[in-house]
Amino acid sequence: MTRSADMSLAGKVVTVLGGSGFFGRHLAQELLARGARLRIACRNPQRAFSIKPLGNLGQVQFARCDVTRPETLPAVLSGSDAVVNLVGAFSGDLDALQGYGAGLIAKAARSAGASAFVHISALGCDADSPVDYARTKAVGEEAVRKAFPGASILRPSILFGPDDDFVMMFAGLISVFPVLPVFGPEARLQPVFVDDVAAGIANILADSEKLGGKTYEAAGPEVITMLELNERIAQAQGRQRLFVELPDTVSGAFATLTGWLPGAPITRDQFELLRAGNVATGKRPSLKALGLAVRPLGLFLERWMVRFRKHGRFGEKASVR
Repeated sequence: MTRSADMSLAGKVVTVLGGSGFFGRHLAQELLARGARLRIACRNPQRAFSIKPLGNLGQVQFARCDVTRPETLPAVLSGSDAVVNLVGAFSGDLDALQGYGAGLIAKAARSAGASAFVHISALGCDADSPVDYARTKAVGEEAVRKAFPGASILRPSILFGPDDDFVMMFAGLISVFPVLPVFGPEARLQPVFVDDVAAGIANILADSEKLGGKTYEAAGPEVITMLELNERIAQAQGRQRLFVELPDTVSGAFATLTGWLPGAPITRDQFELLRAGNVATGKRPSLKALGLAVRPLGLFLERWMVRFRKHGRFGEKASVR
C-alpha cells in the first residue's frame, strides 16, 4: 500500500465522529480522495463545513450528535460501512467522552452493521495513570475491544501539520518574543505527520480483514526533546532566540497555579503528560505495518516557517534576528 490517492473506498459510507477539528480535516481529505462517501458527525457540525468543498457533489454529509448522549448515535451511524472515532478532549467528562463512552460508540457502530471500526487513542495511555486523560484513553481502548472485537486502535503521538496547534503555536511565539521559557525541556516527543496517520486509517478501512483488529503505535521517525523542537523552529525561521529551560519543579508549580485560567499555556495534566514523554514503545506494530514510510518534521519545517520569517519569502533567512 502507498499513501497515493486511489479509489479503494469508492462508494463506502464512512462516518467520522468528532471530525470537525485539525485531524478530522486531514482525515476527510484522505478519505474523500479515495472515493468514500463521508459523514461528519459531531456536536457542532457547522465547525466542519470547510470540509464540504473537498468532496464532489453529494459526497459529504454532516450530522449532529453528542457522544455523551448515546441515544443520538444510532441515527448518525445508520448505514455506515465503517466508523472512525476521533472524539477526545483534555477537559470535561472524559469518562463519557473517551472512557466508557468510547465503548458505547463502538457498540452502536456494531449494531449499525459497520464492518470496520477505527478508534483513536493516544501514546502513553495508562489505566493506572493519575492523569484523567491517559487513564480514560486506556479505559476507552478496553471498552472498544469488548464492544467491537475487530476494531483497530491507533495510538498517535503528537500530530503535526501546516495548520496544527502545536508546532505552529510555538512558531508564532518564537517569531515574536526574543526570550521564551521551555516547559519540560528534556521531555521526549516523537511527533508524527498528520497526513501519514490519516493515510494509515484509510489503509485499514480499505483492507480491514487483513489490517483490522490490531493496536498500532502511530509515531514519527525521530525522537526529539521539547528544547530541540523549539531550537529547530527558531533555526528554520532564521531567528536567534534565548530559550530558558524551566526545571520540572518550576514548570509544575506554574501549571498548577495558572493552568485553570482560560488560555493558560499549560495545565497541570498537560505538564504531567509532557514530563512522561510521548514516544512509541516498539511493542506494537507501527505505521510501517500499514504500508507507510512516515515522514519527519524536518522534511517540512523550512517551508512551513517561511511565513514566520522577517519579510516572509522575500527575506533572507540568515539575516533575520
